[in-house]
Amino acid sequence: MQFVAVSWQVYDFTKKPMDLGFIGLVLFMPAFLFSLATGHAADRFDRRKVMIVCFSALALSSLTLLFLTNRGLSNLWPIYFLLFFIGTAHAFVGPASQALMPQLVPQHHFHNAVTWNSSMWQLARIAGPSLGGVILHYGHGPASVYAADAILTGLGLLLLLAIKTRTGRMETAAATWETLIAGLKYVRRNPVLFGAISLDLFAVLFGGVEALLPIFAKEVLQVGERGFGALRAAPALGAAFMAITLTHLPPFRKAGATMFWCVAGFGLFTIVFALSKNFFLSLACLVLLGAFDMVSVVVRHTLVQLKTPPAMRGRVSAVNLVFIGASNELGQFESGLTAKWFGTVPAAVVGGICTLVVVGVCAWAFPPLRKFGRLDTAHHEDSDEAP
Repeated sequence: MQFVAVSWQVYDFTKKPMDLGFIGLVLFMPAFLFSLATGHAADRFDRRKVMIVCFSALALSSLTLLFLTNRGLSNLWPIYFLLFFIGTAHAFVGPASQALMPQLVPQHHFHNAVTWNSSMWQLARIAGPSLGGVILHYGHGPASVYAADAILTGLGLLLLLAIKTRTGRMETAAATWETLIAGLKYVRRNPVLFGAISLDLFAVLFGGVEALLPIFAKEVLQVGERGFGALRAAPALGAAFMAITLTHLPPFRKAGATMFWCVAGFGLFTIVFALSKNFFLSLACLVLLGAFDMVSVVVRHTLVQLKTPPAMRGRVSAVNLVFIGASNELGQFESGLTAKWFGTVPAAVVGGICTLVVVGVCAWAFPPLRKFGRLDTAHHEDSDEAP
């Protein structure tokens, strides 16, 4: 909801695609700048307490956005400053939340837990943009969205306080350069992890179109705020249906090959979406984009958690999230830049073509990932199991 309101507010204020790109760049910068510290924090401190601090910061950010909007904007710098603060909170909460999950469920249920967790997340992503678009329209502006976001973030904080879990094995070594970069070294030495993360990074970096949706809604499809909310929700709808489907299926027998085919489908339907002039065809393409992307999310997240030693999960998750942030937030900046250079539709078409090229290059460069089999065989010998 917050992203819908911010992106609509920024584009409505300047009418410049490049400013939408700056939203993604500012949100990505903290994950990149603080990546070593965020992973180490998740491995050294109580992950639940790290999440509590971050959720409190996010609630405060929503209230500040509400205050600034009600006062009236004269320029975008306060918005970008707050987005950097929000990005910092997300940079710290991401590794802590991902590394916390193996402490909550037994290892033999972890693959299924990932898909259920992803489905709940995607359902929230469906409700968020949809409700954001409705509140934006009927609430006469983004201020009402920020108010709702502050309330819901506060509710999330209360629910987080109710979680009880053991701390698990944490990093005890001093915070040296070697301990900080251990996660990066571990990923680089593991071709399956490195391949999965790299594939997602470059595919979504070039193929993502979410940053351009306000322009498609206003100028290409001409569907207004409510249509924009539907477009924003469509990828999450497809992802949620795919996630729920995966919870009822056995682990992939050929997880690596399946991941490559689904990323290729992501690129193909990005091109179809870019060329579409029909609102319902565009919605269908976005639903399929979300479904294909969900497969990649489940495969990658399962590999990252189960092929990583427990005491390093925070740092490896931080590396994973930097790559995800680069593909999502930095991809938004790339989308805004190419839209400025070439136009909105050509930029999206070129992005889809680049995604297909990335699939081919990664399939050639990472044979272990291409040949990887069942996800339930992806475990580290030092894994811990929740009671």
